[in-house]
Amino acid sequence: MKNTSYSIMLLAISCSMFLSSCSEDFLDKPAFGSLSDQVLADEKGVNALLIGTYGALGGTTDYDALGGGGPWEATPSNWIYGDITGGDAHKGSDGGDQPAINTIATYSVDASNGFFNTKWKALYEGVTRANNVLRALAQVEEIGEADRANISGQARFLRGHYYFELKKMYNMVPWVDETTENTNVPNDIDIWPNIEADFQFAYDNLPATQSGVGRANKWAAGAYLGKTYLYQKKYTEAKSVFTEVINSGVTSNGLGYGLVEDFNHNFNAEFENNKESVFAIQMVANDGTNSIGNSNTSLMLNYPYNSPFRCCGFYQPTQDLVNAFRTDQSGLPFLNNYNSNPVKSDQGILSSDPFTPDTQSLDPRLDWTVGRRDVPYHDWGYHPGYNWVREQSSGGAYAPKKHIYWQYHADVYADQSSWAPGNAINVNVIRFADVLLLAAEAEAQSGSLPQALEYVNRVRARMVDNPEFWLKDYINPDEPMSGFSDEFAANYNLSKYPEGSFSSKEFAMDAIMFERRIELAMEGHRFFDLVRWGVAEEVLNNYVQYEGQITTDVRGASFSQNDRYFPIPQRQIDLSTTSEGPVLKQNPGY
Repeated sequence: MKNTSYSIMLLAISCSMFLSSCSEDFLDKPAFGSLSDQVLADEKGVNALLIGTYGALGGTTDYDALGGGGPWEATPSNWIYGDITGGDAHKGSDGGDQPAINTIATYSVDASNGFFNTKWKALYEGVTRANNVLRALAQVEEIGEADRANISGQARFLRGHYYFELKKMYNMVPWVDETTENTNVPNDIDIWPNIEADFQFAYDNLPATQSGVGRANKWAAGAYLGKTYLYQKKYTEAKSVFTEVINSGVTSNGLGYGLVEDFNHNFNAEFENNKESVFAIQMVANDGTNSIGNSNTSLMLNYPYNSPFRCCGFYQPTQDLVNAFRTDQSGLPFLNNYNSNPVKSDQGILSSDPFTPDTQSLDPRLDWTVGRRDVPYHDWGYHPGYNWVREQSSGGAYAPKKHIYWQYHADVYADQSSWAPGNAINVNVIRFADVLLLAAEAEAQSGSLPQALEYVNRVRARMVDNPEFWLKDYINPDEPMSGFSDEFAANYNLSKYPEGSFSSKEFAMDAIMFERRIELAMEGHRFFDLVRWGVAEEVLNNYVQYEGQITTDVRGASFSQNDRYFPIPQRQIDLSTTSEGPVLKQNPGY
């Protein structure tokens, strides 16, 4: 599985030297060492450009050309923009480290915050590369129609992805495509129809399987098209395409879509590109570059502090998120009052002091998502709590877990080529559980409550029906790599919703929204879901009121309707200025 992504990522590095960004003032200057259109205008050249377009998915390419910025600023996992702003994670570390994230976390940013400029540039770099593919392809004469359709379909899928990210981040952004001559374009149109058209083209033209597992196929395009419909509240259209994807879809390597039995296999490099992987950004460790540029470098800050991982204590799950995994005696969640019976934490308790973990009923997905005191942290030992937390007072008591590599294969899937680790765990842009829950939403909004219930229960059944994959304690606590025992690490209790329990659209949507949070926690979706559901203001203000009683980092924060979208970077507005004023207009409230 790794050979494909390895070759794609290395070729992307070589391609990047002759691709230029669309977002800085060197736009009108010829790129140093660039290749002419004539050299690239054959099938081999176009494919090289296409691989370069995949290479931009990591968000970390061409940083010198893009003007610097830490790789975490353009993170494709959206751990800052989706999880910290969405109330699932604290910034973590300590209050003075990466202070630009503090204002993002407290909804008090302004347009000069450099994180937004880095993210903008990285996404438009991807757009530019996709446009370069389409321009070059138009010059190629000797190519089969099937190959032409496949290449153009992949390019438009990738462009659709980059613009989808821009749209949900900034709302009003300029649309630049392969026909655009003047790239100083105003942000005065809604680009959803353009994004929809790109994914529709890809859905109609891409094959069901591809030669490389990391390449987009027809069904990934269909899933993204359905998601695009859902963001526009086109529920009937979304329902139709999701039904096709669920019933007929296969991965790029030909596996029929389904849920892997072991939830954790979605976040383990040894088992990636499995039947649940709809579209993932391919990561690789120890690729020969002596860097972690292709090894989840945007997550390099997000390992427990003072631990075997070295750095740096960021991205700590919130108590509010942890409490959402509480279940009642029947194994169902507390949809509306989950904070009324909080999960016990070791907040304020030293690692040398005694602590007994929570003994009440919990969803087993909690301990594959969150690292907590005296619960196995993969095979690295029991999480010690305080000693692995840089500043509990601001970041809380917990550690992230989904992107953490295992000790038993760290020599293969971890990369220690930098001052902080990298790893080969793919970034799941869309996985099949996500598709099922998006489809459940479309069904509920269209009035098909039994089908919505079936999809939600299908997601829950993965854990309900496979308790052998619930987290266990160690056989020998003093030797974690000795393996796991038959004893569960906590009091896990999970069940499916009873038949007929989705008795109204309102209840169904409450259940679906809650299920998306716990199933997809710490995967970058939360903030964007809250915004599109129209509940961000209420939910996030409740979150900061609750969490502010525990940690100092979000205390006193307030979310308003203007905070639903991030500011257009001031640097980009300045660059767009002509004698008649700025071409780009700022979002309301900034």
